[in-house]
Amino acid sequence: MSYEVLARKWRPANFEELVGQEHVQRALINGLDEDRLHHAYLFTGTRGVGKTTIARIFAKSLNCEIGVTSKPCGECAACREIAEGRFVDLIEVDAASRTGVDDTRELLENVQYAPSRGRYKVYLIDEVHMFSKSSFNALLKTLEEPPPHVKFLLATTDPQKLPVTVLSRCLQFNLKQLPISLIVSHLQHILDAEKVEYELVALQLLAEGADGSMRDGLSLLDQSLAFGAGAIREQEVRDMLGTVARDRVLKILKAMLDRDASAVMQEVAALAEFTPDYESVLAELLSLLHHMMLAQTVPEALDEYVSDRDELISICEQVNAEDLQLFYQIGLIGRRDLPLAPSERGGFEMVLLRMLAFRPATAGVAATTGAAPAQVSAPSRRADSQSKAAYEQPAPEQGSVAEPPPPIEKPAAEVDSVGTQDWRQILEGLAVSGMVKQLAANCLLQQQDGNTIMLTLDNGHRQLLNPKAEKRLQQALGEYFDADIRLVIELGKPAAAETPAQAEAREKDERQVQAERSIEEDGFVQAMKQNFNAEVVPGSVRPADDK
Repeated sequence: MSYEVLARKWRPANFEELVGQEHVQRALINGLDEDRLHHAYLFTGTRGVGKTTIARIFAKSLNCEIGVTSKPCGECAACREIAEGRFVDLIEVDAASRTGVDDTRELLENVQYAPSRGRYKVYLIDEVHMFSKSSFNALLKTLEEPPPHVKFLLATTDPQKLPVTVLSRCLQFNLKQLPISLIVSHLQHILDAEKVEYELVALQLLAEGADGSMRDGLSLLDQSLAFGAGAIREQEVRDMLGTVARDRVLKILKAMLDRDASAVMQEVAALAEFTPDYESVLAELLSLLHHMMLAQTVPEALDEYVSDRDELISICEQVNAEDLQLFYQIGLIGRRDLPLAPSERGGFEMVLLRMLAFRPATAGVAATTGAAPAQVSAPSRRADSQSKAAYEQPAPEQGSVAEPPPPIEKPAAEVDSVGTQDWRQILEGLAVSGMVKQLAANCLLQQQDGNTIMLTLDNGHRQLLNPKAEKRLQQALGEYFDADIRLVIELGKPAAAETPAQAEAREKDERQVQAERSIEEDGFVQAMKQNFNAEVVPGSVRPADDK
C-alpha cells in the first residue's frame, strides 16, 4: 500500500474534526441546522487554513443520504465519493487554469440541469480571483440567481482582486491564520495517534515555520519524519529548516545587553562555524526581543510554548525597555538592508554594532561626548546638574590643571527624615534600571519612619509590582542610604504630589510646547510663512535637549 501524506490522511472529514476557524464553523452549522442556506459562499484566507476542506465538508452536509445535516455520516456513498473526489455532482474547478470566458460559459451551460445523484449540484471554484474580467461578467447573473438545486462555493487567497459585484452576491467568510499553540497541539495529537517519538521544542519550530498554515505544518512534519528517520528531534528539525540553536542567539543577546562588544564578536565567531543563514539568525534575535518585551510588560501574554520562558523573564527584569525597543527597531531596519551588505556576516555584525553604538535618549549621554557605549552608564539628574554647574564656572587658564571635585559624602547610617518632594532626587541617585526603575518612578514617598520607607504605587501601574522588583528596589535604597532599609509599597492613588514619572512627562510636554513656540516666533520662520506660505511640519519640532 502506498504512503498517504499526513495532510491528506488527517484532513477533517466533518466539522467536529476541524481545527480552528470556529467562527466559520458556527455559522455554517447553524445555517444547515436551521435550513438557512445561501446560494453562494466565499471562503478567503491564506494557503493551508482550511478553505477547500470546509467547502468539501459543506458539500457532504448538503448531499449526505440521511438528509441536509451539519453532521454528515461519512459512510454513505455520497460522503465517500466526495471525500475521494469522485462525486459527479461536486464540480471542482481550478480557476487558475480556466481563466477564459469560454471555459466559464462551458461550465455554466450545465447549471440548468438537475443533479445526477445528489440533492444539490455544488460548484467548488478554487482561486476564483484568477478569473478574467470577462469570466466574472459571465458568472454574475448565474451567481445572483442560480437554480434552487445549485450551490456555489468560492475559495481565494486574494479577495481584493474580486469585483465588488461578486462579493455582494456571496456570504463571505474570512479564515484566520492558525496560532502556533493550536498547530503544536494538533501535531502532538497526530504524532500520538501515529505513535511517533517527538520533542516538544521541535514541534514548536515546525509550527513557527508553518507561518499560520496547518497544511504547511503537516508538510513540514512529513519532511522532518523523513529527515529524522521516523522521529522528530529538535536538532534535526533545526538542521532541516536551516535555523540555529536558540541558546546561541540568546548568548549574543546577553552580551549585547551587557554592552560587551568583545563578547558579542566572540559569539558571532562561534556561530559562524556552523555557516548559518544570517537573515534567519537576525529573525530569531528579533523574536527573542519580542518575547522579552512581552515578558517585561505583560508576562501573562507570553506563549507557554516559548522555550526558555523563565530565563527570558529573569533577564528582562534587569533590562531597560528602551534598550529592547531600540534593538528591535535597529534589527528590523538591518534585516531589510542585509541583502545589500558586501557579505551576510559583515552585514549581521554591523547590525549588532549599530545596536551597541546607540543608546535611548533617556539612558545614554550625548553622542558628541565620544565615549564608548559599553563604558557609559545611564547618568542621573544629579550628575547632570553637577555637570551644568561645572560648565558655568570660568574655564581654567591654559596650562593650569583643574582641581578634582570634592568627594561626595555618603548619607549617615541613620536615615534622615525626608519629605515627599525629595523622592525624585533619591530616585535619581539609585542604581536601578528597567522594571525596577519604572516601579520606583511611578511611586510616591508617603512616609518615612526611621529606616522604614513607605511608598504608594499608582493603581494604574500595579503590573510593575512583583517580589523581585520590590526586593531589588529595597537593596538599592539600602545602598543609597548606607543603612538597612525596610521598604513597604502600597497600592493607591497618589494625590498629594506628582510621581517622578508624572513630573518627567509634564516637564517633557512643557519643553515641547516651549520648543514649538520658539519656532513659531522665530523671525526667519515667520518670513518664510509670509513670503512663501510655508508651514511647520507637525511633529517635526523637538526640544534641543531631546536626542
